[in-house]
This record gives sequence, C-alpha cells and structure tokens, in this order.
Amino acid sequence: MAFTLQIGDKALDFKLPATDGRTYRLADFADAGVLVIFFTCNHCPYVTGSDEVTRRTAEQFGSQGVRFVGINSNSKNTYADDDFPHMVARMQEKKFPWIYLRDESQDVARAYGALRTPHFYVFDRSRKLIYTGRGVDTPRDTSKMTVNDLERALREHLAGQPVSQPKMNPIGCNVKWDGKDAHWMPAEACDLV
Repeated sequence: MAFTLQIGDKALDFKLPATDGRTYRLADFADAGVLVIFFTCNHCPYVTGSDEVTRRTAEQFGSQGVRFVGINSNSKNTYADDDFPHMVARMQEKKFPWIYLRDESQDVARAYGALRTPHFYVFDRSRKLIYTGRGVDTPRDTSKMTVNDLERALREHLAGQPVSQPKMNPIGCNVKWDGKDAHWMPAEACDLV
C-alpha cells in the first residue's frame, strides 16, 4: 500500500482541535462541494512563502463551495514554534480564510501520508481524492511562480473537467515527526510522480 492517499481514495475522518476553540471532524465540512485539506505549519519557509497565494486561492474559490482546512502535524519537540499557542497567535495575526487544526498525535498525517509542508489534498463532493501535491511550483518565493497547480486543479474540476495533472510532488520541508531527526521521513514515503 502506498504511503500517501492515492487518486480516488476517500478522505479519512479526523477529530482535531482548531485555533478557534472548536473541535472538528470531517463531517463538519459536509456542506463543501470541494474540500481542500492541506498539511501546513507555522515556521516552514515554503509555507510562509506561499501562504498569501494559498489565501488568494481559498478566497477565489470560496464562493464556489470550496472549503480549506489546514492541519499542523509537526512535532513541537522539533520546532517549538509549531505548538498550539503559536498556531492560535498566527491565525489571530494573519486571519487566514481556513480552519487551522492541530494533529498532536500525528495520526492524521500518517493516515493521509503527508510528505511535506505544504502538502495539498483536494476532495470532490463525494470526498474522493482528485488532486494531491504542491500548491505552486516555487512556494518559497512566489514572485518566481510560473504555475499554481492547486488553482488549476480546482478550476478544471469546477468546470466539470478531469484534473489534467492529478499528482504533483509536494515542495517544502518534510513533516517533523516526533522523536526523529528534523529531516527524517518514513522509509515507505516516496515521490508521488
């Protein structure tokens, strides 16, 4: 079995606390025609470098029933800045248009097969995976961006077309697994394409 969810796989349930004080499950987003779940964090330069592009993409498609959910699975023991209080502070400062969840146990990251931050998963109305991978081609410096793969996938799907490139390798820092070296990745983790 592949480490990362494959195209056509169903979204997996979760029960995670959010920076808004609530706890969310997958069913709480049942109203979304498209659900974008992405693994992110507070400190990674690939995340902070592309967050504003992700914001614009979320705002662009929000009126078309697309919801965004960010999940931080990074170990606070590896990067203290990735703890829950820093998540709350970041959302208060940035006011991103998504729910920001904390996966302290890292069980959700393991279940989805999150490889990097950021790593995007796009699910259709029936919660089948239609796109996985990077948001843009240069997330660390979006001034050099030539393509927004996430935007393209959403645009194609909402137009009733198949996603032309449903898998792209995510670009970013690896997930910071608890008790492991900062650059460690599971042996079964591999590139998507």
